[in-house]
Amino acid sequence: MMFKAASLMLLAAFLGVAPVSAAPAAAAAASPAAEVEKYLSGLASWTADFEQTIDDGHGNVLRSAAGRLYLQRPGKFRWDYSQPSEQLVLADGKQIWFYDKDLAQANVRDMDTSLASTPASLLSGNGSVSAQFNVTALPQSAGLQWFQLVPKHADTDFQLVRIGFDKGDLRSMFLADKLNQITQLTFSNSKRNLPLAPDLFSFVPPAGVDVIGRGK
Repeated sequence: MMFKAASLMLLAAFLGVAPVSAAPAAAAAASPAAEVEKYLSGLASWTADFEQTIDDGHGNVLRSAAGRLYLQRPGKFRWDYSQPSEQLVLADGKQIWFYDKDLAQANVRDMDTSLASTPASLLSGNGSVSAQFNVTALPQSAGLQWFQLVPKHADTDFQLVRIGFDKGDLRSMFLADKLNQITQLTFSNSKRNLPLAPDLFSFVPPAGVDVIGRGK
């Protein structure tokens, strides 16, 4: 089963947010939202290894996975799952692909339709964190600076998101959905603003793969 792609799109939304201009950022430097935007401003690309768990909200792990993330602004990202099986979540700027190698199945959706009602609409690069979320700073924990983001709009699948930074680099994400399931992501070996090959964000289904949603 494909891991919860909504949380992946949400993370990519944070990384894909448009940078704020120097003057507003300086004027609002004391606000938590401005601090988050300061961390993300100037980001063109980002890669990292990730470990992901989903639990039932009571600490019981339902699923776990690991792989490598690639992100390119605006609106492109690739999650390569290597464990426990080979899966792919890829956005090429127009469509989002969900590919499961073992099932020989790929699902494709229009990007605008898939993201329209979620905080991941920030992938367009036209918004800001403060426009979509109420942001508060949390006490440091495990050596990370934490922020909590609560959606301002009701038409979202998420209750809240917490993101943890280490000296300006994203290291951890905690997401609670409306079913009370918790997605946790931990990042390592991250690289910022390195050139990425364009074909990383292109997907052609292998021969024999059942494609669902093509042409919609």
